[in-house]
Amino acid sequence: MTTAPAAPTATTPVRSPLGARLRGALPLAAVIGVLAFAWCEFALNFTFHWFTAGDLGNGLSLPENFHLVVPAAFVAWGFFFAAGADTAAFVKLVAASITGGLAALGAMAGASLTADLPSFWGIAVWVGIFAIVLVLMGELGDWHHVPATFGAFASVFFWWTATGLDHWAPGGGGTGNTLSSLADPATAGAGAFGGVISTPYEMVWLSVTASLLCGCLLGLASVKLTALVSRPSATR
Repeated sequence: MTTAPAAPTATTPVRSPLGARLRGALPLAAVIGVLAFAWCEFALNFTFHWFTAGDLGNGLSLPENFHLVVPAAFVAWGFFFAAGADTAAFVKLVAASITGGLAALGAMAGASLTADLPSFWGIAVWVGIFAIVLVLMGELGDWHHVPATFGAFASVFFWWTATGLDHWAPGGGGTGNTLSSLADPATAGAGAFGGVISTPYEMVWLSVTASLLCGCLLGLASVKLTALVSRPSATR
């Protein structure tokens, strides 16, 4: 005798068919896709065509010290959804972007004062100190979203590394990073401190923090626009 399958109980989760779940997620996915396209198009043109320091001779221009950092916005955007994807999450992410960025600014400022090039331990000391500070700040209230502050801190620190670790390595990318050297295939991208765009560490902080805040706005816009797009179909 075969036993009939047990009927779902109040404690048994009932999952919708995959097709229904995909249809439900489609409005949000479409809105995020459009916003991601718009952000990349705007930020990359801003950095390499509109707000620049001179023509590289290859169709692109050298970014100014202040520029928009495309991936930083995606970091904040992702944490917005992890924090709840609502107005409260937006406030938390704005606060996290600012506090995490300021912590990274402090680490960059203190690194060379503790141990200059070529010793890395000064950087490591300040990163450790501010990691402790950011975690302890979580006890100040729900407004301080510790994971997002770490994401903001890491974003600034990553861009500092990518742009030559200025202040710890005097001159950052190096004085050889002129327009002509960057445009010349023989010298452009020569590696480490000779092949990166030199950016003052203060401007690294400002550029990344501004980009993180753009990500906060993109997160809020994605849920607000999805609600507008979904409303007509929900009322039919």
